[in-house]
Amino acid sequence: MIAHLALPRILRLGGGAVREIGDVVASLGLTRPLVVTDSFLVGTGAAERMIKDLTAAGVSPRLFADTVADPTTDSLAAGVLAIREHGSDSVIGFGGGSPMDTAKALGLLGRQGGQMRDYKAPRANSGPALPVIAVPTTAGSGSEATQFTVISDSSGGEKMLCVGPAFLPVAAVIDYELTVSMPPRLTSDTGVDALTHAIEAYVSTKANPFSDNLALVAIGTIGRVLRRAYADGDDLEAREQMMLAATTAGMAFSNSSVALVHGMSRPIGAHFGVAHGLSNAMLLPAVTAFSVRAAPARYGDCARALGVATGLDDNATAAGNLVSALTELCRDLRVPTPATYGIDSDRWHELIPVMAEQALASGSPANNPRVPADTEIRGLYEQIYS
Repeated sequence: MIAHLALPRILRLGGGAVREIGDVVASLGLTRPLVVTDSFLVGTGAAERMIKDLTAAGVSPRLFADTVADPTTDSLAAGVLAIREHGSDSVIGFGGGSPMDTAKALGLLGRQGGQMRDYKAPRANSGPALPVIAVPTTAGSGSEATQFTVISDSSGGEKMLCVGPAFLPVAAVIDYELTVSMPPRLTSDTGVDALTHAIEAYVSTKANPFSDNLALVAIGTIGRVLRRAYADGDDLEAREQMMLAATTAGMAFSNSSVALVHGMSRPIGAHFGVAHGLSNAMLLPAVTAFSVRAAPARYGDCARALGVATGLDDNATAAGNLVSALTELCRDLRVPTPATYGIDSDRWHELIPVMAEQALASGSPANNPRVPADTEIRGLYEQIYS
């Protein structure tokens, strides 16, 4: 098997790395970046500091802070206009998964135009696109190292997966100090998101030796420190390790794929406004339990990496331990069910057929070790509700 791999050209890692953003941009020969962020980072002053650091490096930035959670096709229009008005030669995604997804989409639209629905999977997008520099402020999405973006279609609500090297950041600045202000709920949701990326990258039918190694390292790290980061946001060692694990997991699934959890997660976010990491967490134990019998050796390896099985355990036992451990982890992190989150039962069950259809159409379930039928996806949605 020949693996086709893609990684950011430049990585800056460590506490305080964000202050080097001007040097990173200048070293790439770029001069007019659009800084894509959100109102929260404007409110904290972090966006203003980045603008000052860029300006001090001789760069001419423009700030765009109108990103929205779970970006939509409508929300991109103002960003495309900002790129044209500024004459931007690059885009900086500064924030969590939503600002980075927005930045990636704007990088493509800023060069090629059109509508995001023109670029959704299964189309593979190789460019051209404006170069993107990613600066994550959460330890979860791994978007700083992936060739994916997810944009919701405002006209129909579908969460569209868009893939290809055109969306891969040319550089990533990974500063764990930016995550210290994350509250426990966000720490939990993004952390389980990163764990889901790593597990799905490893069990995916598109896995390869390169992604395997990254995935297992990320699983082991998250197993050791996620509860610590959740319990004590000032635990800097846990914050640093979670940030590294999220990026590592991002590299893993970007060079493998995600699978059934993600396929089922996107419709939950689209129809009920549930954050992506949280909808992954709602699904992860049940989908893993559904899938383990199709690849006990792969799931057994995940259990051993997570520290809930040893080499003395056979694969079936180890895989069973993984399901139990994920259930316990989500309980410890107080992950709600759709019911306890407040989603109306009638509306949930009314939309199950639509969500199952959208999950299958995304293509991600086809990468799962056990490829589900429509009726099985419906059953899983029924199962996780309460």
